[in-house]
This record gives sequence, C-alpha cells and structure tokens, in this order.
Amino acid sequence: MSGLSFIKQYVTKPRTVGAVWPSSKYLAAKMVADIDFETADTIVEYGPGTGVFTDKILKARNPETKVLLLEFNPEFCALLDEKYKGQPNLYIVNDSAAEVGKYLGQYDIKLADYIISGLPFASLPLEVSSRILSETKKCLISGGKFITFQYTLLRKGFIEEYFSEIGIKRELRNIPPAYVFSCGNEPEVIQ
Repeated sequence: MSGLSFIKQYVTKPRTVGAVWPSSKYLAAKMVADIDFETADTIVEYGPGTGVFTDKILKARNPETKVLLLEFNPEFCALLDEKYKGQPNLYIVNDSAAEVGKYLGQYDIKLADYIISGLPFASLPLEVSSRILSETKKCLISGGKFITFQYTLLRKGFIEEYFSEIGIKRELRNIPPAYVFSCGNEPEVIQ
C-alpha cells in the first residue's frame, strides 16, 4: 500500500487509523526491542496496518511462535492477508482488539507473551480504550509485556491504571515523533 493510500485510510477512518503515514523502520525497531524472540510462544499485534511491525516480528520469531494480528480496518486486513499468505502459525483477524480473548481461545492459545499495539488510544473513545486495556491485561502471561506507541504522553496516566510498570523511549525519526511504552506488571509470586 502506498503512502497516499494510507493517507486516504486516515482521512476516511481517522478513529481507526491513528497516523497520516506508516510507522518508520526506526519506530518498528524500538517496538520489538523488548521482545525475547527465543522464548516467546505467542505474540499478538493490535492494529498492524500495513505490517511495518509485523515484518520485524515475523523475521525475528521462531517458526513455532504463534502470531495473532487483530486489524479492525477491512482494507488493511485484506492487504495483510495477501502480504503474509502461507506464513505458518500466523492468524489474521478483521475485528477489534477488544475481542483478543475470544480469538486466543479460537486458536487454542491460552495467553500471550507479548501484545504489540499500533492503536491510537488518544483518539479512541475512552470506553473502547478501557475495554482493550482490560482485555490486554487479562490475556498476558504473568511477566508478559504490552508494548504500544503514542504520539503524546496524554494517555500515560490512563495506561498506568492497567499496567504498574511503564518504560518509555522516544523515537524522533518517525513522522510524527513517537513515544514507545513498554508496559508490564510484576510477575505473580506463587507461594
């Protein structure tokens, strides 16, 4: 998909396409930097768009690692289906990230090790963001990570309501510059 096609999706669906331009390779590198590809059993990606982060995930993962993509935009979903046709252990779903638990169950996946998000929390309705973050927390393994990027720090406090630990990195070589939030909770202590 060309940059102009991406802009068209943004103009016609600004609530579901959070940027005017696809993410840069620099932002993609920061988004996957905290993933332990050696041990990851399942990686979920919300809002993969044109697959900038997905490309990095698929190149670095073990062939046995399951990857679930949840893309709400039907045009992007069709693009992803075509682009990744034949990839093993890759599941592409045209639905909301709020339904992540349903699809993990459908594909016989208990929990995700990592959930990567390109969703525009700053422009999503608050109740939608709340449902997505609540489901995300439920669907991560103990010690798992939720990694998202935002263009501002406006939603940091909101995300902290769901994740007690947030590491932040800035990527200036993206249009526009972005913040990467690497979110987690302390692993459960079993006594």
